[in-house]
Amino acid sequence: MLTAKSLFQEIIDDDEAFRLFCSIAASGETQGGWENARIAALVAPGMRELAPKITRHGADEDKHGRIFNALLRKRGLEPVPVPPETDYTMLLERRGIGLAHEKLRGDRPLTERDVIVYLAHSRVTEQRAADQMDMLVTYFGDHPELGKAIHMIDNDEANHLAYCHEELLRLARAGHGRLIQTTLRESALAEIQIYRDVSLAVMSHMGRILKWPKAKGAVLAAGIHAMYAYERLAGWHKMISLRMPERRDALGGPATPAPAF
Repeated sequence: MLTAKSLFQEIIDDDEAFRLFCSIAASGETQGGWENARIAALVAPGMRELAPKITRHGADEDKHGRIFNALLRKRGLEPVPVPPETDYTMLLERRGIGLAHEKLRGDRPLTERDVIVYLAHSRVTEQRAADQMDMLVTYFGDHPELGKAIHMIDNDEANHLAYCHEELLRLARAGHGRLIQTTLRESALAEIQIYRDVSLAVMSHMGRILKWPKAKGAVLAAGIHAMYAYERLAGWHKMISLRMPERRDALGGPATPAPAF
C-alpha cells in the first residue's frame, strides 16, 4: 500500500534518494539561517528587542542544515546541487514572499513594516515545517539513524512557530492587525502553490532515482494535486490563524546545541 511512511522509507533506504532529500533540506535550512541573520542585523531601530530572537531563529536553521549534512556524512555521502525547481526558499523569494534578498544584502535598516512581513511569512512557512516534522516524528521518531535528528528539529520548529504567533499577536495589539492579516493571507496562498510545485518536482526526481513505474508517479502526482485543492479551498486558513502559544518566549534564550552532529 502506498502511504507517506512507505514513500519516505523508500527514500531513506536508497543512498541517492536520501542524498537528494538531505541536500534539499540542508540547503533550505542554511538559506533560512542566512536570511534570519541578515534580518537580525538590519532589524528596524524601534524593534531592536527582537534581534536576539531573530538571531536565535537563524542559528537554529543553520544547525538544522548542519544536521542534514551530518546525516549524509554518516553514510559517506556528499551533498548534491539542489535542482532549481525544488528550491522552496528561492521560489518563495521570487514570488515576493518575505523580504527580497537584494534588500537583505544591503546595509539599510529594515522598516517596521519589513519586520512584520518577515514575521507573517515565517508564521506560514514555519507551519509547513512544523507539520512536516511532526509527520516524520510520527513515522520515524524511533529510527536508529534519523530519530534523534528529527526530534531535535521538530522541537525547534515548534519553538519557531510559537515565537511567530506570540510576536504577531503582540504587534496586532499594537495596531498592525490589518497588515498582518493581509500579509498572512497573501503568503499562505502563494506558499501552497509553491509547495505543490516543489512537491511535484521532488517526486519527479525521486521517481527517476528509484525507478518508479509511471502509474506510481501518476498516483503520487494526483495526491499532491488533491492536497493542493484542499489547501486552496480551506486548508490555508490553518496557516493564518493566530493564537497565544503554550510555549511563551520560545526563542528567548541561546540556540540549543547539537553536539551529536
